Amino acid sequence: MKIFSGRANLQFAQGIADYIGIPLGKMTVQNFSDGELHIAFRENIRNEDIFLIQSTNPPSDNILELLLMIDAARRASARSIVAVIPYFGYARQDRKDRPRVPISSRLILDMISAAGATRIISMDLHSNQIQGFVNLPFDHLYSRIALLDRLKEFNFNYDNGVVLAPDIGSAKMSQSYSKKLGIGFALIDKRRPKPNHAAVANVVGDLEGKHVLIIDDMIDTAGTICNAAETAVDKGALDVTCIATHAVLSGPAIERLEKAPINRIIVSDTISITEEKKISKLEVITVASVFGESIKRVDSGQSLSSMFNF
Repeated sequence: MKIFSGRANLQFAQGIADYIGIPLGKMTVQNFSDGELHIAFRENIRNEDIFLIQSTNPPSDNILELLLMIDAARRASARSIVAVIPYFGYARQDRKDRPRVPISSRLILDMISAAGATRIISMDLHSNQIQGFVNLPFDHLYSRIALLDRLKEFNFNYDNGVVLAPDIGSAKMSQSYSKKLGIGFALIDKRRPKPNHAAVANVVGDLEGKHVLIIDDMIDTAGTICNAAETAVDKGALDVTCIATHAVLSGPAIERLEKAPINRIIVSDTISITEEKKISKLEVITVASVFGESIKRVDSGQSLSSMFNF
């Protein structure tokens, strides 16, 4: 087994390698003067099981890096090529909900499959059905194994708490947290008039005098999270803690989060977060051990589902 990484999140890849106890493989990833990518493995990978770690968040070079790494590994006669994609970009475009639009997540997976990947590992997909878009083994990991441990450390008030799903799409994840923590569940009925714009239409559940946990798979422009936090406070919540797996944090996200009535924001490190985005209320929890353990189990043929038995 050998592990290599693109440039999307080298620190995260190093954390995975450290957990497993092997060094990151040596490879060259650089740009020509015109912007084209140059990929080269700098060690022998013939008949090796190769794990390529690369999130596919913007810029699109991250996707192209992954595809070129897969193709290079296939042409170097690797025995198996596992694409480890901590954050799977373009997952929000998973169906044709309007005329004349692409199903982008299917296209990305078609390219990964055509490049030569033999397996895919990702975490907290925006839509679970994405696993069925490709005829390859697709392991879907959950961040809650690491994030729940952090919740227990700061003694969240479970006796008077409620998990609030900011929209229908995050309801299943929120219900899972609610069940594991043994607290109540509430749901916001959200309307999205256009991309990256959300409005609260209705709240199902009691938030009066509650410590509220808002759970979502990602924070992009932070409109959904901030609207949910403001709604919770308007409905009488005592305080608000937000948890999200993927910290995309684009556009006005940081400004919105700083102004929002949120006490603490807990995210994972599936996406590299620049220093200027690390505000005081933002806490980053590593999930490198979750990926490291899954890679070890894939390599040894053990069950992955047993990792998530609480």
